[in-house]
Amino acid sequence: MTVSPHIVSDVMTHTVISVGRDAPFKEIVRVMQQWSISAVPVVAGEDRVVGLVSEADLLPKEEFRDSDPTRLEQLRRLPDMEKAGGVTAGDLMTSPAATVEAGDTLAHAARTMARRRIKRLPVVDGAGHLCGIVSRGDLLKVFLREDDDIAEEVRRETIAYLFPGEPPTVAVTVTEGVVTLTGRVRDTSRVPAVTRLVRAVEGVVDVRCDLTPVTHRPGPPAVGPQF
Repeated sequence: MTVSPHIVSDVMTHTVISVGRDAPFKEIVRVMQQWSISAVPVVAGEDRVVGLVSEADLLPKEEFRDSDPTRLEQLRRLPDMEKAGGVTAGDLMTSPAATVEAGDTLAHAARTMARRRIKRLPVVDGAGHLCGIVSRGDLLKVFLREDDDIAEEVRRETIAYLFPGEPPTVAVTVTEGVVTLTGRVRDTSRVPAVTRLVRAVEGVVDVRCDLTPVTHRPGPPAVGPQF
């Protein structure tokens, strides 16, 4: 059984291409083209991340090449106007760069990307030194996890935890990442917790829960004394 990737270090790329503050504009473009990447970390000292240059930081130079923006547009897009005149990574970079640490959860990395509207994040250690990079595509790797692995984790970590000591009346099936739970349980008040915990398992696409309460069948009638 493969191990479920839970943290950034499980999916990140360890070999990272970076540039220094003084890297010229054309060198940055060449690096991105050569390595087919859309952003590059900017480092100083002992590989300490000080910023990030993305394609979006480079495009204003082309956008404003032959345009004559109005005074209002210049004020409204002042950051882009400044980048259009940038010639080094230090001029162009977004700083401070949004980063994550290797031990952060994949959910935390995904939220950071969504909030900052970026496609990749430098991974740093506790001192801010570059040790990897994680992209949107890396975070999606969890959905390549085998269905059998997901089902086994759900049975072991969720069903056995929430319904300890009960007979194995809950069936867990997984198809293309969709988990289906069927069967009978004594405590139906735990069903919402089951759904929530299963949804949190890495690789789960959706959860379909059809758990019903155990019904107690009446026993045979008591036989009284015969006269």
